[in-house]
Amino acid sequence: MDNCHAKDIANHSTLDSDRLKELKAFDDGKAGVKGLVDAGITNLPRIFIRPPEELIEEKNIGHLQVQVPVIDLSGIQGGDKSNSVIDEIRQHPQQASEEWGFFQVINHGIPQSLLDEMIDGTHKFHEQDAEVKKQYYSRDLLRMVRYFSNGDLFESSTANWNDCLAIKLTASNQVEADELPEVCRSPVIDYASHVNKLGETLFELLSEALGLELDNLNALGCAESCYFLLHYYPPCPEPDKTQGVKRHTDFSFLTILLQDQIGGLQVLYDNQWADVPLIPGSLTVNIGDLLQIISNDRFKSAEHRVLANRIGPRVSVPCFFGGVSTPARKYGPLKELISEESPALYKEFTVPEYAQNFFSMPYDGSHRDIWKI
Repeated sequence: MDNCHAKDIANHSTLDSDRLKELKAFDDGKAGVKGLVDAGITNLPRIFIRPPEELIEEKNIGHLQVQVPVIDLSGIQGGDKSNSVIDEIRQHPQQASEEWGFFQVINHGIPQSLLDEMIDGTHKFHEQDAEVKKQYYSRDLLRMVRYFSNGDLFESSTANWNDCLAIKLTASNQVEADELPEVCRSPVIDYASHVNKLGETLFELLSEALGLELDNLNALGCAESCYFLLHYYPPCPEPDKTQGVKRHTDFSFLTILLQDQIGGLQVLYDNQWADVPLIPGSLTVNIGDLLQIISNDRFKSAEHRVLANRIGPRVSVPCFFGGVSTPARKYGPLKELISEESPALYKEFTVPEYAQNFFSMPYDGSHRDIWKI
């Protein structure tokens, strides 16, 4: 048992003792949700079943048939950072960043062949022999490469129906190639390079959308660290009783998501759930908590979730841009966006301070309110 695992259990002595035993047995097995499917289960273990009151409450939330904004970056890839493209991100008919907090990008410059290789590499990692995967299994947040199921397993009231391979990439501490699992090593390295460049481009556009200088957000280090999750959602025997990922907002400044064609991602818009459509070759982008805070609520970090499904496995690869993690860098509402009419709404904090709060609680919902003035 690693130190983080022991700390999780010690901090949650109030959990029902039987539930705690089930959580510990599941975690100690190191086989994840896929291990349960491989064992032939036909009913969900208790740790995955959502409380009845939660299911009833969710049924009262409507479902919207609307289009998530789609942004064509073909002009950007050709060197065009014109006002028309910037306005499309900022003032799309559905207000992509300010109202939705979600949009999709097409013609983003990442080859379709590489997107396919990342999807295939995610399948290959999670579908290899369980004993091979176990060498990467850990709950230690400091590890650069780790495999796990449910990052908030011991904090949350209900476990999610997915497994993850997490890869942390920072400007100051790059992962060595041989630390990455061999079955997905090559596409991960290539995709990380491409998605980092796309992230820098999007931060330039978002800077100008806020009325700032082109390099403002990149100069703040918003793109300096990337945290990849290679998600794997096996087919679920009772999808109506659980979730792929519970409703939440992202910790990041910005998230760029690659997903396969199975679907299940939904964003909360106008207090109703809207499906994020599956556009071949597209990537989904969403504003994270940190960007909402430094934009002083100009941009929106929207709640979203992933449904469990009898069909699968579904795979997805979010890349979270988490900014500079050194204690010296303080983040808060940007001074250029503060005035008498728009006073600062949040206190300053460092990324480690925000992360400590975020990862010590269930991931559901938003964690921004603790930093409000």
